[in-house]
Amino acid sequence: MSMNISYSRRGVLSLLAAGAASTLAGCASSGSGSSGARIISATPAAFSPPPVSPAGRSPELDAMYGTVVDGGYVIPAVPYWNINPRYYRQRVLDPTGERPGTVVVDTASRFLYLVERDGSAMRYGVGIGREGFAWEGEGVIQWRQKWPKWTPPAEMIARQPQLAKYSAENGGQPPGLDNPLGARALYIFKNGQDTLYRLHGSPEWNSIGRAVSSGCVRLINQDVIDLYERVPQKARIVVWQ
Repeated sequence: MSMNISYSRRGVLSLLAAGAASTLAGCASSGSGSSGARIISATPAAFSPPPVSPAGRSPELDAMYGTVVDGGYVIPAVPYWNINPRYYRQRVLDPTGERPGTVVVDTASRFLYLVERDGSAMRYGVGIGREGFAWEGEGVIQWRQKWPKWTPPAEMIARQPQLAKYSAENGGQPPGLDNPLGARALYIFKNGQDTLYRLHGSPEWNSIGRAVSSGCVRLINQDVIDLYERVPQKARIVVWQ
């Protein structure tokens, strides 16, 4: 009698041990066993939280300053959340009092306005270079160019001799993403003469709102493309210092 009970206990313990071994094997392994049955692992999967969008980011601004394919060039997206929001492209009440179609550059505030018909203006943030401070008054946007060449003036080459390779004699710097004039350039004339004053795009988005070392009035490439499409032919331009 006692032997039968002992045998039963050993059998039960063997069954329990086998079940425990099977359970432990299921926690430690993944894939399929020899029988082809799927064995589920209890090992937790690596958890990667979704990236956090920078503060101030929005779908509207993502679209406004996202990647642009233009003229065969791919203009990179701008990390606009690193720029002061006051310099984002936006429609505002016209503070200039100028007639519609006029471009006004307020160099002190680092704003460019395109006056509209309903008392509003499209405002863009700009960066102002040394040449940007050298001229003020009124003129005409006589000529406009998509993906222009850049030819530094002689005065700039005198200050930076390494730019001589882009002189007029050498054909200027070809268009491209690293060209200082960016995706568009608007050339300002007065009394039929080139003032050498330019509104232009720039890959250096972090210069917007600042006084920079060289150049005239620079806009984010996405903004200068927008401005180019809105500005009337032979538009009047007024520059405030």
